[in-house]
Amino acid sequence: MNEFLSATDQNHGNVTLLQEFNDAAGAFEYLKSLYDENIAKVKNRFAAFEKGDKSSPADTAYYPYVGLTVESSDINLNTRRAYGNLDAAGTFGTTLTQPDLFESYYKEQIELILKNHRRSVSVGLSDKPMPLPFVIESASADVTADDMRALQNIFFMPELANINDSIANGTFVPSGAEPRPLSLFTAARVDYSLLRLSHYTGTTPEHFQRFVLFTNYQRYVDEFIDYSKDQVLNGDEYQAFVEPGNVITTNGKLTGGPASGLAPSHLPQMPAYHLVHEKHMGITLVNIGVGPSNAKTITDHIAVLRPHCWLMVGHCGGLRRTQRLGDFVLAHAYVREDHVLDGDIHPSVPLPAIAEIQVALTEAVARSADISTEAAALKEHFRTGTVYTTDDRDWELRHKELAVRFNQTRAIAVDMESATIAANGFRFRVPYGTLLCVSDKPIHGEIKLPGMANKFYEGRTAKHLHIGIDTLRHLRKSGVESLHSRKLRSFDEPAFR
Repeated sequence: MNEFLSATDQNHGNVTLLQEFNDAAGAFEYLKSLYDENIAKVKNRFAAFEKGDKSSPADTAYYPYVGLTVESSDINLNTRRAYGNLDAAGTFGTTLTQPDLFESYYKEQIELILKNHRRSVSVGLSDKPMPLPFVIESASADVTADDMRALQNIFFMPELANINDSIANGTFVPSGAEPRPLSLFTAARVDYSLLRLSHYTGTTPEHFQRFVLFTNYQRYVDEFIDYSKDQVLNGDEYQAFVEPGNVITTNGKLTGGPASGLAPSHLPQMPAYHLVHEKHMGITLVNIGVGPSNAKTITDHIAVLRPHCWLMVGHCGGLRRTQRLGDFVLAHAYVREDHVLDGDIHPSVPLPAIAEIQVALTEAVARSADISTEAAALKEHFRTGTVYTTDDRDWELRHKELAVRFNQTRAIAVDMESATIAANGFRFRVPYGTLLCVSDKPIHGEIKLPGMANKFYEGRTAKHLHIGIDTLRHLRKSGVESLHSRKLRSFDEPAFR
């Protein structure tokens, strides 16, 4: 069905050029055509501005919209998936952006709501304008102060008061006849993060994969680069490897030859590296550096790409005498003393372990040691328990105070990023996990010296990283549907994953 409706539909608010569809492909093609048409408006008017035409406002460009209205009889509470389903009657909708980047994701989400509710979806043009900086990244590159004032008179600029995480945080309240959310993120919120990803990681969003590793040490990056290039040049599982500057190494089967792109003169704040698999099902590694602020920042933005999971693989301080340097720590729980997310998700909110990821990590550790997951040998170098994440890099100077906290929480390791990554995974419904490696035990007087550190890193970095890679590969091959647990979703969730 492809029926043209009236210019403004009462149920969907101020939406124009509205059409109904019973097939995801048709709905996607129409929203893409609307997006492309409105992007062209901005680009053409900006090209005229660059040539000196500052005479009149631009023809406002708007984001496309998709929505549907369901009745009580359309509610299907027996679906096995944790997403793709609405649990209440009403009108739901969202603005969308970057259809070329999100094609498979949008089609899947639209197909699921069509299948589960047997109601057509409405696609049209919203009343939410496209801000100039979200369309043309170089828009402010060579403009004067007078030009900037002219830009603001001609083009729509971002309204940060309306770009937020209220839907994900559970604080959004629709006003009047406004549809209820169909997605965790509006189009403007997605575009905001896509720009930030390019800035912080040095790679464009289309290279990001849906399985993500975070680390806090450069040695993991070096090992990942070596592994990825070997996989691309000598294997047939992955298509390409992308480094900061969008430097692409291929196996020669892709257009562009063995390598393309230009490496940056300086690495970005949190460089990203992408081992590319078809349909974005490969692995992205991001070196987030040290501290919860970076951990929050990068996960705030990667979340809009809707990854299937993210894992932290970094170093930690061991808190038990029985631990040895090089032992692994699998986080089952977290103490959130990082504080950077306290305003978005209260520290009292528990972060449940995701069973599928916990099992996959345990099995990967066992495979790396060639032992059974039930073997006593595994327990000798592998501990599960609570990780204490702090925002104080010099926490050792508060030894007396924190020793009491460590005892009370039964923590087995301390770091500065893991709880932040897990909390944002919970907040944004992205399955999460943590496997750390004990690099020192300062509370017990075992502090790394330079020579000891080099020996430790040489022996453990590669093994630790490959456990993370092995885990993600097995999760992908096992199927991603089971990863998206209901424990990450509330009682009135948007339908889109």
